[in-house]
Amino acid sequence: MRVSKKWLASIKEVELTTKHNPVLGILRLDYNYPAAPGDIDHPGSFNYEVCYRVIPGLTFEMCQTGALTDEVKSQCIDAVRFLESQNVCGITGDCGFMVNIQELVKENTNLPVFLSCLIQLPSIVLSLNFDEEIAIFTANSDALEPIEEELDRVCNLPAHDHRLKIVGCQDVPGFEAVAEGKRVDVEKVEPGIIDLTNKFLEKNPNVGCILLECTELPAYANALRDSTGLPVYDAISNCDAFMSGFFEDKRFGRHGWQATWDGKQSDYHFGDNLSTEQKAALKNKE
Repeated sequence: MRVSKKWLASIKEVELTTKHNPVLGILRLDYNYPAAPGDIDHPGSFNYEVCYRVIPGLTFEMCQTGALTDEVKSQCIDAVRFLESQNVCGITGDCGFMVNIQELVKENTNLPVFLSCLIQLPSIVLSLNFDEEIAIFTANSDALEPIEEELDRVCNLPAHDHRLKIVGCQDVPGFEAVAEGKRVDVEKVEPGIIDLTNKFLEKNPNVGCILLECTELPAYANALRDSTGLPVYDAISNCDAFMSGFFEDKRFGRHGWQATWDGKQSDYHFGDNLSTEQKAALKNKE
């Protein structure tokens, strides 16, 4: 039996790509702040290696509306190309509003793209009873409400679905640090998040689960699971779900084909992996 060189080359390529440790690519807003453990911009929030890349010029306000300039679109595509060059196996983002650029990124890569934790909504909705509601926690409820139309287009959910209940955390003491770009004192904020949740559930007893849209909220996920007994989904669970498809399951079946990750994240500082010209284009340089 003759074996083609092309076929042998493809087998070698598969062997190389299946044995290295899966790496998650993370697109970042042009926004620098001190991330706490649990935040998607804190490498310690993950049990696998991550690779960050800032999109120069992509501010929160621009991401919120989805109205990107041609220059920022070009920077976004360039960031995707960089992550591809780092052999990441999937791409997420560090802001729930990146659901607005989900299609732009998908059009420019063959990698799995799951930019926002909001894309978990279709499967969450299907898992609940018809009369159960989903509490979507966000940094500011006024900012999230206009995105409902985008959920209809990207996630195939009816706009203004009565089951989706938006809960703003803007009045929780200490959480204003998020908007101010300051370090959040998780221990100080946690009681306020729990109190807000308990009061909301008292008024909305049909809530069947909680989705934390803001990527700075996963730090409180365990406290909410403990205090409410409800399932809590967030940006980290979104990444973990997709990344699990790339990891060897050591409990059963074929194993030993994937290297063991040493648990060490690569050093990263805001603006790393950018050219001098791109660094100059950053809106938030500090």
